[in-house]
Amino acid sequence: MARRPTIKDIARRAGVSESAVSFALNDRPGVSQETRARIRRVAEELGWQPNSAARALSGERSGAVGLVLARPAHTLGVESFFLQLVSGIQEVLSAARTALLFQVVEDIDAECAVYRRWWAERRVDGVLVVDPRTHDPRPELLGQLGLPAVMVGEGDLSRAADAVSSVRADDAGAMTRILDHLHGLGHRRIVHVAGLPELAHTARRIEALRTEAALRGLGPGRVRSVVTDYSDAEGAAATRRVLAEPDPPTALVYDNDVMAVAGIAVAAELGIPVPGRLSMVAWDDSALCRVTHPRLTALVRDTAAFGRLAAGELLAVLAGRPPGVRTSEQPRLEPRESTAPPAAHTES
Repeated sequence: MARRPTIKDIARRAGVSESAVSFALNDRPGVSQETRARIRRVAEELGWQPNSAARALSGERSGAVGLVLARPAHTLGVESFFLQLVSGIQEVLSAARTALLFQVVEDIDAECAVYRRWWAERRVDGVLVVDPRTHDPRPELLGQLGLPAVMVGEGDLSRAADAVSSVRADDAGAMTRILDHLHGLGHRRIVHVAGLPELAHTARRIEALRTEAALRGLGPGRVRSVVTDYSDAEGAAATRRVLAEPDPPTALVYDNDVMAVAGIAVAAELGIPVPGRLSMVAWDDSALCRVTHPRLTALVRDTAAFGRLAAGELLAVLAGRPPGVRTSEQPRLEPRESTAPPAAHTES
């Protein structure tokens, strides 16, 4: 294995002292512009990169930000949301020549331990924190550590001191749009197949559904939520359970595209036509929603733009801007072939 090039190698190739190389690569005075340019050209030719650990010990930035996911690993490979989110994050970080340090852990305690270790070792300059919880220990921990952070989603930042920003989406408004659509079509028995119950956005969606249903005179017996782990297996199982009830729903709302596609498969298996007897809505639009038959009505939002917003906010905080709250663009509902008025004999 070839060894990493060092400052000594650059000095030898450029014909200058090691101190001159250090001045040039760290943007410090002491060398001419011509010499600085030659040293940087040689460093690039040799493939030299700064040692992040050494830079951290000297008080410089590591040039990296962190992202930790505390979710069941089997749910990540099939869900398009995180792929799009990370794509947007990476787009901004790459342009800023900032690395993304990524790790998947088992639970929230393990995630907090990663933050402590990363900050103690100066592995990252800041972190992007996803999946805000209803009782979330992370903002307070990040505030205590002084670790700059952006919460991706709306969480409780009241105990986060001044270290944590957030970028948020209007989950309640999105649920209102979905219920407006289904209620307008005539649906009165609606089940929301939700995600992980401990996530703050799951709680907001459930509460928004309950509130909007009550405003339309629909009680919990007609409109309700059931929780899952976001996987296709649990989405299918939840669909099978509610459709086997004596008074089954005429419309289902799924918290992601994967569960919605699994739900269509279950309906086909049970001989229930979509949308003839059952309407379906997916929270997140994706290629899956557009190629399945029938095409799924879905909530369309630019998830990559949400990632770009989060990464841009973290870089701005690292550059000195005070932490704050930013809101992403409003999502829109795209009606497709999976929703229609309920069959006359199924509603009362």
